[in-house]
Amino acid sequence: MRARGYDWLVVGGGIVGLATALALQERFPEARLALLEKEPGLAGHQTGHNSGVLHSGLYYRPGSLKARLCTEGNSRMLEFCREEEIPHSVCGKLVVATKPDEIPRLEELARRGLANGVPVRRLAAAEAREFEPGIRCLEALHVASTGVVDFQVVAEAMGRRLVARRADIHLQTRVLGIRLDGEGVQVSTTQGDFRAARMLNCAGLFSDRLARAAGARLEARIVPFRGEYHELIHERRHLVRGLVYPVPDPEFPFLGVHFTRMLDGSVHVGPNAVLALKREGYRRADFNLRDTLETLLYPGFWRLAARHAAEGLREMARSAFKPLFVASARRMLPALGSGDLVRAGAGVRAQALTAYGTLVDDFLVVHQDRAMHVCNAPSPAATASLSIGRWLAEEAASRQ
Repeated sequence: MRARGYDWLVVGGGIVGLATALALQERFPEARLALLEKEPGLAGHQTGHNSGVLHSGLYYRPGSLKARLCTEGNSRMLEFCREEEIPHSVCGKLVVATKPDEIPRLEELARRGLANGVPVRRLAAAEAREFEPGIRCLEALHVASTGVVDFQVVAEAMGRRLVARRADIHLQTRVLGIRLDGEGVQVSTTQGDFRAARMLNCAGLFSDRLARAAGARLEARIVPFRGEYHELIHERRHLVRGLVYPVPDPEFPFLGVHFTRMLDGSVHVGPNAVLALKREGYRRADFNLRDTLETLLYPGFWRLAARHAAEGLREMARSAFKPLFVASARRMLPALGSGDLVRAGAGVRAQALTAYGTLVDDFLVVHQDRAMHVCNAPSPAATASLSIGRWLAEEAASRQ
């Protein structure tokens, strides 16, 4: 069968791939574009298991790509939601310091937020309780531009826009091989062959494998971390009005257990972060031999584990023993009891890790003559997706 021909191929039907395809359509309105997704529907993995938080840009190093794309992306995402009439709420959040040694870190967060153009207000404990009467803290930051949205609904709206603008979306189309030559890219899939002048790989948890299949040199590997959530029982939802976060540990790459009131009124608590033994392993029992061996045989994983051994063991303990998870959450919400929480869903974060055991903190894009590979798009990728897509489209245009 003859390969189907396009000007652009985007691999991956998560929110970053969809936003990138939209940006390419805007940049090249006459181009023929197709998006390939291995699942029966869009946004079935990282996007569909996202926390739903519309981030403000508070945490990121001023001047970094994450900081710029997040603050821009927050505004663009809100505009997109208004245009598509997607339910969302800009409810703000509190970041609370519960111990004296967290106050200098809270001050640093405030400095970063202001440098990134994020509206931040420091609050004394009594002022913080006006927002969240049930919390215990010494001081807090109020971040007004944080919100919540269902990113899977957003992704589906992006897909409808793509089709309305005459892009082709091929579902249940798993990539089997990639070959680059002087004229373009040949992609073999379960639904036949595709050919394009250029390709963008936005395959999330499998982006590194596809990059290597295309012959790209990549100095990092995806290591999957599962974030496990609990949920407040209905009778105890009143304990949390909005979003409440701890001050993050600067030595550990995750934000810690926090509270998120969703659009439907439910309150999610979490996540803790543990190694996933399957790249799409949303349950604790999920296991894939290849995925596990790739992680356990990778020197970078053991160097990371040695550096963060104590915190890693605490995360594993919180995953295995509910009372420890509850104790972490009670630091901020002392009225919380073990019976107030039930297990909820989980997500898997595709985290790029170097062989030296260093987590890739910013977005990582690997370039080839005819292809670009997005090999690290950590949080706030969903919030920033429309800005990421525009940035990638401009990068691609500049390399034509």
